Amino acid sequence: MSYPGLIAETVKYKMRNGDDGEAYYARPTAPGKVPGVVLIHHMPGWDEWIMEATRKLAHHGFATVSPHLYFREGPGNPDDVGARVRAAGGVADDQVVGDAKASAAWLRARPESNGKVGVIGYCSGGRHAFLIACKAPEFDALVDCWGGNVVVDDPKALNAKRPVAPIDLADGIKCPILGLFGNDDENPNKDQVNRTEAVLKKLGKNYTFHRYDGAGHAFFNTTRTAFRAEQAADGWAKVFAFFHKQLG
Repeated sequence: MSYPGLIAETVKYKMRNGDDGEAYYARPTAPGKVPGVVLIHHMPGWDEWIMEATRKLAHHGFATVSPHLYFREGPGNPDDVGARVRAAGGVADDQVVGDAKASAAWLRARPESNGKVGVIGYCSGGRHAFLIACKAPEFDALVDCWGGNVVVDDPKALNAKRPVAPIDLADGIKCPILGLFGNDDENPNKDQVNRTEAVLKKLGKNYTFHRYDGAGHAFFNTTRTAFRAEQAADGWAKVFAFFHKQLG
């Protein structure tokens, strides 16, 4: 299922605490109601590849919005803003969850919305997407793409911005989960993925994990040498099928 016609643009709406934020929004132009997806960007920030991924989801039938999680850090080139945020230790978990909830509400209020919204994230965004599903039961589906630090091995990695490991909140997840991971990744590594899966299984969650040989971190990302065409194509197909099944 594909929609060659789409609209992509930068939009503005109220995010956490009523802050005026911005996001990249892409939707198919075909008539009728479509499901929504909130796309959580990776640690490098709101960059070209994240916008490419947003349009890709729209092409496959999902009204997709990617909130700029770093907009509060001032104007400037997204690469420069991302560098400042990384140097400051990232953004606070509660702030990301609040922005995601506001984004889901914005999507549901759109005239093209069918009322269902999923969340997907990559890298640190995969961790954030997992956390969002733990804390925001209004999401109807979760896709975690190689989210690092869902399991925390070093307690020193926890701080005021990230006070708890997402895996410790996993019982709060109410929606189906799809996880995609590269077996050559170091964050999360295979043991951490195994431990995440063990917790979800123990809690009786509805989850499916897929692991790819010959793939490391960010294997979907066409702008990096880590890109793996065969594994990415299979992974994207699984994302589209999962969201269509869960969101309509």
